[in-house]
Amino acid sequence: MTRPADAPPAEPEFARFGRPARWVHGLVGVLVLVCIATAAVLYNSSLQVLVGHRRAVELVHVWAGWALPVPLLAGLLSAGYRAELRRLDRFTRHDWRWLRSRTRRDGRIPVGKFNAGQKLNGSLSAGAIAVLLLSGAFMQATDLAPLAWRTGATLMHDWFALALGLLVLGHLSFALRDPIAMRSLRTGTVPRRWARHEHPAWAEELEDR
Repeated sequence: MTRPADAPPAEPEFARFGRPARWVHGLVGVLVLVCIATAAVLYNSSLQVLVGHRRAVELVHVWAGWALPVPLLAGLLSAGYRAELRRLDRFTRHDWRWLRSRTRRDGRIPVGKFNAGQKLNGSLSAGAIAVLLLSGAFMQATDLAPLAWRTGATLMHDWFALALGLLVLGHLSFALRDPIAMRSLRTGTVPRRWARHEHPAWAEELEDR
């Protein structure tokens, strides 16, 4: 189907996320949601009665947890994904200004490909996943870890699971307010106008190439 001759030209698009980054984000997101859903069943007696099959739910929870690092590690095979991680891991003075500002979205603070909130979310999520994996390993090591260690690991696992759940809820609430950002995780591209408004330093970087 061709575009009518009098139709306005299509808005230019910027490539935002490569396929490896989109796949890693999607797979990790699904696994985290599975872990949260199964944890809710395991910790809530009403949900246990409703769902039943506690042992099956427990197995799904454990295996989804062990699978979490797989897409993260597989993504490291991609140079583009490693470049994304370097950007996420780099905090600048503008990021600190962005966090302190109440008018952070007015375009006056130069924001790169990721804003400070996204960088914090990435760091906190990675840290929480690491702690949950380590504490979960101690909980499973009934013959190797002393009871005191397993008790402490269970307490830590519970609190970090709650923290990660709240972090995911916050992440989803912000994502749902920005359909263009959500679309970029499906298509990999964003309109130039959106990029200039939300991530002006990144848009300028692309335009200077």
